[in-house]
Amino acid sequence: MKSSPAAGLRGVVDLNRSAVPRYLQLATLFRSRIHSGAWRAGDQIPTVEELSAECGVARATIRQALGQLEDEGLIERFRAKGTFVRSQGPNRLWCEVETDWSGLLRSREGAEIEILSSQGGAMPPLTSADIGQPASGYRHLRRRHWRDGQPFLLADVYLDERLWPKVKAHDLRTRTALNLVASLPGVKIGDARQTLTIGMADVEVAEQLKMPLNAPVAHVRRVALEQDGRLILVADGIYRGDVVRIDIKLSTGHSAGHSSG
Repeated sequence: MKSSPAAGLRGVVDLNRSAVPRYLQLATLFRSRIHSGAWRAGDQIPTVEELSAECGVARATIRQALGQLEDEGLIERFRAKGTFVRSQGPNRLWCEVETDWSGLLRSREGAEIEILSSQGGAMPPLTSADIGQPASGYRHLRRRHWRDGQPFLLADVYLDERLWPKVKAHDLRTRTALNLVASLPGVKIGDARQTLTIGMADVEVAEQLKMPLNAPVAHVRRVALEQDGRLILVADGIYRGDVVRIDIKLSTGHSAGHSSG
């Protein structure tokens, strides 16, 4: 069965005004159609000529974009037959970004943490939105989280240098950042915050997380304060956008049995 084109690119993305190469923008769009099921496994996708007309670009640009998907094993191209969806990719939506304190303290089952670097005397990049009084110095750890042979999170962790002697080597490879700091002897968390923004993978992130350049990523910043207001943890994480899921419990604003008019 031949799949009909999804919503056109024109009016959605201005290819001429973006710094991202056109073929990469198109590869992201076509990849999204496959992952979402708009183009399903076994479907024949529109021809290069049809996609060229739909997206308003040269056929060579479409071929470049499709070449990216072919390299990823998502499509197959057959001479005189057309291009078919080979796979919609594995179901990767398993990595939950927790939004409550107890969830943030849980370690991910089956995850492994790789220490890429460790350096003392560092300072985290802080903004006017960050809370707490900065410590005099931090231990900077860069860690990469894996599951089933796939990296899914690249994290820069800044821990108050005064707490570093309390950290056990085993915990560095098994505990999430907040879990790690909350487990240290004598530490009492007074406040903690989490912020999330959406972005695209740059060259370094794409290489470290084994993902396409400019594919979606989730940037998550977590900070923790001691009870005296000292900023003891700043953790900046970059998650692969194709594995992350965020579930947020919403309050109805009123008790069961009551309704507002």
